[in-house]
Amino acid sequence: MNDSELHHVVIIGAGFGGLAVAHQLAGAPVRITVIDQRNHHLFQPLLYQVGTASLATSEIAWPIRHLLRKRKEVTTLLAVVSGIDAARHEVLLEDGATVAFDTLVLATGARHAYFGHDEWESYAPGLKTLEDATSIRRRILLSLERAERETDPERRAALLTFVIVGGGPTGVELAGAIAELAHQNLAADFRRIDTRKTRVLLIEAGPRILPGFTADLSAYAHTAIERLGVEIQLGSPVSECSARGVVYGAHTVAADVILWAAGVRASPAAAWLDLAADNAGRVRVEADLTAPGHAEIFVIGDTATINAWKGKPAPGIAPAAKQQGVHVAGTIKRRLQGDARVRPFHYRHGGNLATIGKRSAVIDFGWIKIRGRLAWWIWGLAHIYFLIGLRNRLAVALSWLWIYTTGNRSACLITQVDHRPKPK
Repeated sequence: MNDSELHHVVIIGAGFGGLAVAHQLAGAPVRITVIDQRNHHLFQPLLYQVGTASLATSEIAWPIRHLLRKRKEVTTLLAVVSGIDAARHEVLLEDGATVAFDTLVLATGARHAYFGHDEWESYAPGLKTLEDATSIRRRILLSLERAERETDPERRAALLTFVIVGGGPTGVELAGAIAELAHQNLAADFRRIDTRKTRVLLIEAGPRILPGFTADLSAYAHTAIERLGVEIQLGSPVSECSARGVVYGAHTVAADVILWAAGVRASPAAAWLDLAADNAGRVRVEADLTAPGHAEIFVIGDTATINAWKGKPAPGIAPAAKQQGVHVAGTIKRRLQGDARVRPFHYRHGGNLATIGKRSAVIDFGWIKIRGRLAWWIWGLAHIYFLIGLRNRLAVALSWLWIYTTGNRSACLITQVDHRPKPK
């Protein structure tokens, strides 16, 4: 059989779910096309560490072509998808080209959601891509540099105020890392300002931070992050983000750096297929992860929602996306062998993990809960294990060990600075 006659699987998105499908299809009688708008696979769980100058971009991202270089049946395309023609079995690309498929896997991920206030994005960026991380790192470091030159006390105070909106794992990890960066790591680097007076404010609309964890672990995290110098405000959603700062409840806080970690919204996959979606834009998939009415189209990861975890929706985390990718690949292989039976996807939860600075974390494995320094070491080992390649595992381990023992961060680089005067 010629390669052109092989069953063609098109995977949109080279995140955890998309790559899991590609890897699990090794040896199957298929040809595969992977389409992504970026040329790299990203280890998102450590993205906040790039944003807070702990790690370099190359330590948590790898070129997709390099990862799939030994798979001769895989073609990688750098392109932006604009839609799906389900009737013609074609993926529509932004430049007008099309890619035909026999089976399609949508693993297009999610972006941050502003709950109807998309205008806030320019003032309060989220953290989903390498570009987001380097932009956030630039904002944080530039704010400190500008504070060093500022003579007006009120303006300096605003430059030394960092607000994080959202008390989930990303918000907690960002707040802890920024507090350590300012209060500990950079304290000796400036002459006119005392970075130990930097204000780090974490705002959570709900009654507690880390709402996905048990109440006792949430309480521990609350106390631990306050020890790092983070202020926590609970029960007051943000009602305004602007160049001046944030408004929450009856409070107004002047801040130059606002970071968004309060919600996500799926890619437009549901709109591409004209399918029902939940409030976050995720496709309500069938039990086997297929799109309703389209048995040849699978939707996985942050793009999909499915009650596959003891009657609850599978969480939007990397392990869930990888498990879904493995399930989809298995279904495709069985179909090629003539087995069309529907096999429901069931998510197996490994546990919740969140780090609080560089010496503490909380872990909930269900059957056991761990907190403190031991949890931090387990958290670190788990993340290093899931990194791709020995070089990256060693690089991240050495970076963490260096920061842990010396407090010095080698990734405090400001890039793409515009020195032109701003119009008045």
